[in-house]
Amino acid sequence: RSTLFPYTTLFRSERWELHEAGVDVITAGDHTWDQKGFEKEIDELPRVIRPLNFSPAAPGRGSVIVNVDGKIAVGVVNLIGRVFLANHDCPFRTGEAEVMRLRKQTNIIVVDMHAEATSEKIALGRFLDGKVSAVIGTHTHVATADEQILPHGTAYMSDAGMCGPHDSVLGREVEAVVRRFLTQMPQKMEVATGDVALCGVIVDVDESSGVARSIERVRLPYDGGNSED
Repeated sequence: RSTLFPYTTLFRSERWELHEAGVDVITAGDHTWDQKGFEKEIDELPRVIRPLNFSPAAPGRGSVIVNVDGKIAVGVVNLIGRVFLANHDCPFRTGEAEVMRLRKQTNIIVVDMHAEATSEKIALGRFLDGKVSAVIGTHTHVATADEQILPHGTAYMSDAGMCGPHDSVLGREVEAVVRRFLTQMPQKMEVATGDVALCGVIVDVDESSGVARSIERVRLPYDGGNSED
């Protein structure tokens, strides 16, 4: 089973901890360059990818193929939307071209569509239906309830949700965010700590055809590391 970890700007040590915990690929989004110096090290991290439709002059790569269990090749493509975000290259055209290139090596391809607008995510899912195994949206931090298998066999969900503290406003302490809305003044928004949970999806894919059999939305609470599982 391949594990993807979406939407992250983590320090080097934390990225290696995720890989050691079983995360095969780390995808990114609009905060890719927030950590100072990350642009200098991303090329040294073969399993960390940034949106493919960033400028071709930007460092890093937008897709990767990883071997799961040493035998199953899985392609991962990272895209970013344009609606309410920066004016990146077209995710539809660049995404389709990259998918066609990866399909020469594997039929199992997962696309992370990091976008604000649900319509843009759904449109990309429909556009790539039958060409990839899954299109999973990220960015809004809130898991959607529209997980489905599209007509031509692609698993789809508009947003996989957030891995982090859910007793919060999108991961930040509630009080500071509320003050920001009430006063319109800058606030120091610390990361919250309550109700930590991992959200995402589990997709069952036919290994030979790449067609998705099922998709399941999951929310797993963190018990402080006391679980034996």
